[in-house]
Amino acid sequence: MSAPTDDAHRAVLLDERVAADAQTLRRLRDGGVAVLDRRDAQRAELATVVPRPGDSLLDDPGLLAYYPWRRTVVGVLGPQAFRLLRLDRNRNKITRAEQQQLARLTVGVVGLSVGHAVAHTLALEGLCGALRLADFDTVDLSNLNRIPATVFDLGVNKSVVAARRIAELDPYLQVTVHQGGLTSETMEPFCDGLDVLVEECDSLDIKVLLRELARARGIPVLMETSDRGLLDVERFDLEPDRPIFHGLLGQVDARAFVDLSTKDKAPHVMRILDAPALSSRMAASMVEVGQSLTTWPQLGGDVALGGAVIATALRRLGLGQPLPSGRVRIDVEDQLAALAAPTVALPVDEPELDATESQDAGATGAAAAVRHAIRRAPSGGNIQPWRVEVDENGLQLHLAPERTTTMDVAHRGSYVALGAALYNARVAAAAAGVLGPVELFPDPAAPNLVATMHFGTGSDPQLARHAPAVLARSTNRGHGQPQPLSPQCREDLADAAIAEGAALHLLEPGSGLEAAGELLAAADRLRYLTPALHREMFAELSWPGRDTLDVGIDVRTLGLDEADLTRLTIAGRPEVMELLEQWGQGHALGEDTRDRVRTSSALAVVTVAGAEPEDFLRGGAGAEAVWVRAEEHGLGVHPVSPVFLFGLDAADRDGLSATFADELADLQTAFRAELGVGGSAVVALVLRLSHAAATPVRSRRLALRSAQRGAADGLENGYAEYRDGHPG
Repeated sequence: MSAPTDDAHRAVLLDERVAADAQTLRRLRDGGVAVLDRRDAQRAELATVVPRPGDSLLDDPGLLAYYPWRRTVVGVLGPQAFRLLRLDRNRNKITRAEQQQLARLTVGVVGLSVGHAVAHTLALEGLCGALRLADFDTVDLSNLNRIPATVFDLGVNKSVVAARRIAELDPYLQVTVHQGGLTSETMEPFCDGLDVLVEECDSLDIKVLLRELARARGIPVLMETSDRGLLDVERFDLEPDRPIFHGLLGQVDARAFVDLSTKDKAPHVMRILDAPALSSRMAASMVEVGQSLTTWPQLGGDVALGGAVIATALRRLGLGQPLPSGRVRIDVEDQLAALAAPTVALPVDEPELDATESQDAGATGAAAAVRHAIRRAPSGGNIQPWRVEVDENGLQLHLAPERTTTMDVAHRGSYVALGAALYNARVAAAAAGVLGPVELFPDPAAPNLVATMHFGTGSDPQLARHAPAVLARSTNRGHGQPQPLSPQCREDLADAAIAEGAALHLLEPGSGLEAAGELLAAADRLRYLTPALHREMFAELSWPGRDTLDVGIDVRTLGLDEADLTRLTIAGRPEVMELLEQWGQGHALGEDTRDRVRTSSALAVVTVAGAEPEDFLRGGAGAEAVWVRAEEHGLGVHPVSPVFLFGLDAADRDGLSATFADELADLQTAFRAELGVGGSAVVALVLRLSHAAATPVRSRRLALRSAQRGAADGLENGYAEYRDGHPG
C-alpha cells in the first residue's frame, strides 16, 4: 500500500477473506494504521430495523474501509446492508422505493464552497448514486466561515475536501473529483451522462458556458445563492429553448466575462440575483466590494440552508414531482419576523350542561315521553336520521334520507337507527300505559314513512321495566378489563335480540374475539385510507368550543388522552392518509380498534334473517334491546361499525371503496366465518361489551323541534352548518 497523497479522497475497500486484501491489512497494521471495527454493533442495530432484513443481509460479514488521509481502517457493513441501515431514518419522508429511484441519479456539483454543503447533503440523504465534484481552488482560512472543513484541510483542493467528508460518511458512494475545475475543454466530459447539474461557481464565463452546454444536452440546472435563500431552477430538460438565467443577462457572450475582477463581476451578479430583491445587508455590501470589502459576504448558516434547499429541489426533480423553471426565496429572516403564538387547543375535558337535554328530560305527558325516548336512540355518527311527528293519537317515524353517509348503503344503517328509535318509543309508551299497534311502512306512496304507532291503553311490563335504562343509555368507548359474562347475562342478551326478531352471536376472549378484533382493525384502516369515508368519519366528530354538539360525536366521549387527541388531528389530515395509501402502509390506523376489542369482555353481533328495510328495522330494535340489557348488567357498550357492515354485494363494496373493494370482501367473509354466520343471515350491528368505567360525557341530541317533521327546513340547515364546521 503506497503512502497517502494530498489528493487521496476515496476509501480503499478491503475484504479480509481475500488473500491479497488480508495481506494489505496486515501491512497496514504493522505500519501503525489504526483499526476501528464495530461491525458487530452495526449488525445488531440492523436487526432492529422494521421490517426485519433478510438473513442474507444480517449474515453479511461486511468489509473494511481504509482512509489513507486518516491512516485508519474502519469496519463497515456490506454495501446493501450499509445503505439500508444508514438511510433507514429517512423513511417515510423518502420511501425505500423512492430511495432506490434516486440512487440511479448522477449529479454534478461545480464550485465547492456552497457546493460542499450541497454535495454533502445529497450524500447524507442518499439522493444520488454518483457525484462529480469540480473546483480548482484550495481551502483557505477565510473559507472556514462557511465550508465545514478544518485547519487540517488548509491548502487541500476544495473538491478533495468535500469528497473525503463524503467518503467518511459513505465509503460506497461513487465520487469523482475534478481538481482543475472546469474549462471550456473539460466541461463536456464532466457533463456526459449527468442527470442534474448544480452550479455554484464564481466564474461568470463558466456559469454561462455550463448553462449553454446543459441546455444543449437537456440537463436541468439548480443554483442556490446564499442570500435570502434564493433557489434558481432552469429546466432545460423540459424547455430546450429556454434563455439562460431566465434572460436576466440578455444576449450574453461568455467570453466577455473571462478574467473579470470581483468589482467588475458585481453588476452582472446583481442582475442575476435581481438586485431589488437582495437583502438589505447584501445590497449594501455589494456597494462596498472592492472598497471596504474584498468580496461579497456569505454566512455558514445561509450556505447550510442552501444545501438543504438544493437537496429538496433535487428530490422533487428526481422523483418526477412538480418543479418548474423559476426561482423562489426561502427567507429565514422574513419567517422569523413573522413569529406568532400558536393556536391554543380547544379544551375537551370539561363536560358541558345540555340545557335542552335537561328540559326535554323533564317534559310531561305520554307524547313528550315517547318523543324524548326516540331522541335518545343511537345512530351511526349520531346523525339522527329521523323526523318525528307525535300528537295525542300516536307517532309517525320518518326516514330523513338527506342525512346519510357513504357507509349507510341503501340507508341500511339509517333503518337500524330507526329500529332502535322505534324500540325506545315502544318502551316509553309501555311505561306510560299508551302502548298501541305498530305498522311498518304503512303507506306505499310515502316510502320514507317508516312506522306509525297508535297510542292506546295497553302496556307491556317486560318492555316498561327498561324505560329508565333506555333514557340512561350511552356509548362507552373506554378500555375495559376483560371478564367473563355470566350465564344469566348471556341468556338475557340473547333473549333481548330474539324478542325483537333478531339473533345474537357472542365472541368472547379465547373464542374468536381476538381474531375479530384484527379484522375490525383492518377494516378501520381501509376507512381511514378511503378519501370519502375518511372525510365523513371526521365530519362526525364535534369539538367543544368550535362545533355545534347537537349532532355528531363529541370528542370527549372517545376516551382519548391529550396525546391520543393530537394523533387524532394528524389522522384527520387527508393528505397524510393519501401518502399512507400510496405507500401501502397505515397499519397502525386500526390499532385503537384492535386495542379496545382486546380489552373487551365480548363482541355482541346482532343479525337478522334478511336484507330488506324491515329486516334492518328489526335488527336495530334487537341491537337497542341488547344494548339496554347489557347496561342493566353493568356493561359498557360501544358500537363498532366495520366499513363492510352494510355492503352486501360486490356493487355495494365497490361503492364503499373502489380501491379496496376486494379487501373488504375478504374481511367480510372472514368476519362472518368467525361468527359462524352463513346463509342469508345479515349483520345489523356489532356492539363491543366491556367492564369499563362510566363515561363522563354523553353526545347530545338535536332539539326536539328540529326532529319534528314541521321543522324539516331548520333541521337540514342545522345539519349543513354542522357538516361545514368539520374538518375534511
